[in-house]
Amino acid sequence: MTLLVHDVTLTYPDGDTRLTALDAVRLEVPAGTLAAVVGPSGSGKSSLLAVAATLVTPDSGRVLVAGRDVSLLSAAGKARLRREEIGIVFQQPNLLPSLTAAEQLQVMAHLCGRPARQARSRARELLAAVGLADKADKRPHQLSGGQRQRVNIARALMNEPAVLLVDEPTSALDHERGAAVLDLLVTLTRERSTATVLVTHDHAHLERMDRTAMMRDGRLTCAADGPPAR
Repeated sequence: MTLLVHDVTLTYPDGDTRLTALDAVRLEVPAGTLAAVVGPSGSGKSSLLAVAATLVTPDSGRVLVAGRDVSLLSAAGKARLRREEIGIVFQQPNLLPSLTAAEQLQVMAHLCGRPARQARSRARELLAAVGLADKADKRPHQLSGGQRQRVNIARALMNEPAVLLVDEPTSALDHERGAAVLDLLVTLTRERSTATVLVTHDHAHLERMDRTAMMRDGRLTCAADGPPAR
């Protein structure tokens, strides 16, 4: 399965004019590939993720998720697609304070109507995959920042998404914990065959990425295999 963003333009109202957030952006990410998108603040990185996640409708262009043209879907259809085919890792984990790590994941399966026993088993499997098998019954306040972000990643994978969208996952972590999270994303992308897009300001680990893209002023100005030129 592939994520395809084709000639997408997105504008926002800005007084009497419109501000261009994305300008004819093209990006293709095959299954099992991790693509990093880097660029300065305000360059359009978060807008690209929002469009790819079907949270924002572009002015023009197409987004295909797992072969499905998002523009042909109703609002309910987009919501269903997000639940079933798209995993989103937000910058802040936003875990529910009253739930254990395992329960954070099980809620996602419940939203898709999956059996409770199956959900419990998969939650334990994913927590083991992110190195938290012994933390399944811990609540967020009992976990470190890096551990909470790992729960966040596992939660995004709960419904076996074709596409994984990751927004600045290391911004609140120190270098060592940030490196561990990026290593985990690389491994999970391979093992789970997701089409993964990682938005980051951190250039330190880009050599681990399969592809990189540079966003400037809403345009994808540089795309290549491996890290971008500096």
